[in-house]
Amino acid sequence: MAGKLPDSARDLIEAGALGHLVTLNDDGSPQVTCIWVGVEGDELVSAHLARDQRKLRNVRRDPRVVLSFEGTRIHPPGLREYLVVHGAARIEEGGAPELLQRLARVYLGPDVKFPPMDDPPPGFVMRTTVDRLGGVGPWAPR
Repeated sequence: MAGKLPDSARDLIEAGALGHLVTLNDDGSPQVTCIWVGVEGDELVSAHLARDQRKLRNVRRDPRVVLSFEGTRIHPPGLREYLVVHGAARIEEGGAPELLQRLARVYLGPDVKFPPMDDPPPGFVMRTTVDRLGGVGPWAPR
C-alpha cells in the first residue's frame, strides 16, 4: 500500500537534493546511480532518455527500489539529515524531455535548456510509490 509523502520529505526533494537510486540487478546485487527527482502527488518521478539503461531494465524486471537523499541540517547528536524512501517503481513511456526541463530548473538554474538538444527522444518517466520512509529527520519513524 502506498504511503503519503510528508511535507518535510517533499521539501527536501524539491529543494534539489540528488537522489541515489538503488535497483536490483538480475543476480540480486545492488545497482546505484544518482538521478534528478521530482514529486508529483505522493509519487517520486525521474526522467530517462535512453531505453536500455540498467536502472530501467532492473525496474522492469523487479520494481523494488530505494532512493536516498542527503539534507543539509544537522540533528543531535551531530548527524546530517537524510531521507530513505523504500518503494515500488514503474516505467511509463514518453514525457522525459518535459520532466527533465522542469527538473533542470531546480538542479541547474532557471534559465537552462535541458536536454541540450533539438527534438530529444520521448524517453521514459519512472514513477515511484512510497512504501516506507527512513533516515534521520522529521520524516523518520520515531
